[in-house]
Amino acid sequence: MGRFVAQIQAAALALGAPGLFLVAFVDSSFLSLPEIADLLVIWMVTERKSFLLVYVAAATIGSIAGCVILYVLGRKGGEALMRGRFGGPSVDRTLTQFRRYGVMAVLIPSILPPPAPFKIFVLLAGLADISLLRFTTAIAIGRGARYLAEGLLAIRYGDEAIAFVRDHARGVSLGVVAMLVAGLVAYVLWHKSGSAKPA
Repeated sequence: MGRFVAQIQAAALALGAPGLFLVAFVDSSFLSLPEIADLLVIWMVTERKSFLLVYVAAATIGSIAGCVILYVLGRKGGEALMRGRFGGPSVDRTLTQFRRYGVMAVLIPSILPPPAPFKIFVLLAGLADISLLRFTTAIAIGRGARYLAEGLLAIRYGDEAIAFVRDHARGVSLGVVAMLVAGLVAYVLWHKSGSAKPA
């Protein structure tokens, strides 16, 4: 497996942004390639800082495309699998909560680094019939914020950013999650206060 991953990394580096797209796509759909897309973003940005947004976009779009495949699988046949594996009542409770907090239940795991689970939330989004627009928006925000943060670290710290992310990935990710949650709470409060004003 290690040799296979090394070959994927080498191919992605040779292809540039398209290779990064493919790695993110595969990692988010059929296979798990923990940290490979993250490390490639850092490495590529370190080598070509002016391509920061190109690399972030390639990784984010690849991840969205891969996640959509799992989302569709969850929507088409995920219910029978989940009920067979976990039992009816627990699945019903999970889906009720997921429909209530679906966007955040996808967005937050999409930011967190491995080994935090993610694909199960993608399948549940399809199973819970979260709209495709809301689902892809959550993935775009979550993965986009994650890859952008890593790219900015690469610009700031260069090669040392890889070691920094490996040592502090969870802390950085939780910081990004906290900022997104704070922004969401502020938006909800602002929206409610605007709705409460008399016409």
